[in-house]
Amino acid sequence: MVKVLFFARLRQQLDTGEIALADFCGSLSALREALCEQYPHWRVYLQRDDIRMALNQELAEPDTLVNAGDEVAFFPPVTGG
Repeated sequence: MVKVLFFARLRQQLDTGEIALADFCGSLSALREALCEQYPHWRVYLQRDDIRMALNQELAEPDTLVNAGDEVAFFPPVTGG
């Protein structure tokens, strides 16, 4: 199982903060595409160029591999001041 978290505005846009995927193994970009196929209305939010991804609380690139037991997070860029 892979735990997938959504933060900030994505949480509101997708109407969920967390889901679990059973039997997923592949890259972060493949995971994002699998989510968009399962939830087509999420594509407009998850495929934005500014959406960041983290794997096990570390920023990660789209080609980073995801394994069972991992935690993936999607979030928009954060600014502060």
